[in-house]
Amino acid sequence: MPKSPETLLTFGLFADLLTRRREAILQRWEQGARERSSVAGTLSMTHLRDLMPKVLEIFERRLRALPDDLKEENLEHGSHRWQQGYPLREVMEEWAWLQRCVLDELEAFPRDHSEVNPDALSRVRQIWLEVCSQGMADSAERYAELQKAEAAGVLRDLQIALAEMKELERQRAAAWHEAAHDLRGNVGLVTTTAAILTEEEAPDGLRHKAMTILQSSVFSLQHLLEDLMSLARLEAGREQRHVERFDAAARLRALCLSLEPAAHERGLYLRTEGPDNLWVEGDAAKVLRIVQNLALNAIRYTPAGGVTVSWAETWERDTERWLIRVRDTGPGIPGSPIAGELREATVGAVKAEEDESSQGVEPAPEPGTTEGARPPVQRPGEGIGLSIVKRLCELLDAGLELASGAEGSLFQVVLPRRYGSGGGEAAK
Repeated sequence: MPKSPETLLTFGLFADLLTRRREAILQRWEQGARERSSVAGTLSMTHLRDLMPKVLEIFERRLRALPDDLKEENLEHGSHRWQQGYPLREVMEEWAWLQRCVLDELEAFPRDHSEVNPDALSRVRQIWLEVCSQGMADSAERYAELQKAEAAGVLRDLQIALAEMKELERQRAAAWHEAAHDLRGNVGLVTTTAAILTEEEAPDGLRHKAMTILQSSVFSLQHLLEDLMSLARLEAGREQRHVERFDAAARLRALCLSLEPAAHERGLYLRTEGPDNLWVEGDAAKVLRIVQNLALNAIRYTPAGGVTVSWAETWERDTERWLIRVRDTGPGIPGSPIAGELREATVGAVKAEEDESSQGVEPAPEPGTTEGARPPVQRPGEGIGLSIVKRLCELLDAGLELASGAEGSLFQVVLPRRYGSGGGEAAK
């Protein structure tokens, strides 16, 4: 509908007024916006004003019948306020205050311009209310979209966290179930061999064999119970890092020397490789426990060949870390990824065979033999030992990786060379 000359004159005069008064309007709006919002007080003038000058410019363009595109600008304003942490209520209050600031200018306008047409002035007010209404609606629309997207992201994060918790509980349940199986097996062996020893008519050869198995079973039972207590303390968060400076090379060589009899008993070698000295900071006792568990597990399921424990710098990749490797010549771990991260505490353990002790005492093969060419089965406590390794690595901020193939398995532990706490005790 064509505008009358009076209307065009009123529109033009008020548009000129907005051009002259824009900075004064924005200053008044800014002061009120800061008083009405706790977030606004933390923003610079540029960030607070954001797109409000553009809104006033668009209003002027509409009065002059020039094209404009307000929606995209308003949506951007809603995004900006969301990113700054505004509550939606304060976003709406900003728009309402801007609306009030311009309406006050409109109310004062006729005092200095008696020639304006009242109907045209009413139409100016209507256009401004349309601009503000559209701005409020568009900002609220974008704000709601972002709020919905954030809620969906939080829900996804919660679902992922819940799935991880379920997987962790599954792993824990599997480890404790395995421990119960091992305990039953050892107790069954103790019971069976003890019964043989109480039989007065049992041959001396059988009694000697039963005594040997009884001693071995009691030792395994003691070792398993100690492992269970260690794992319980780790999972309860009762273990702490005791950081000290130590020569890792000297400690690891001494540890491997103490493990050599276990390897030789099975006809295996136990070799060490690495620099003569490697001074680091860390919890020496827990580092040695990790290597001991990995080395003993490697010895237990390696039928021939042996185990190599090595340590090294990582200067070529990382000056802040060092590494330990435990390599065996066993059959490898079924289903393990090549150079993949160890995801489960028992990923390195072959599934235990059903307990055969209920069918009588079966003599173990002689050390170093591969009787029947049967693949090695999981020894008592092997999964628990790997659970302890994983928990200790978490406590020491260490990475644990596994590579496995037909030529054997390789566990690699990458540890910090120093801890921020320096010496003394640091709770994890």
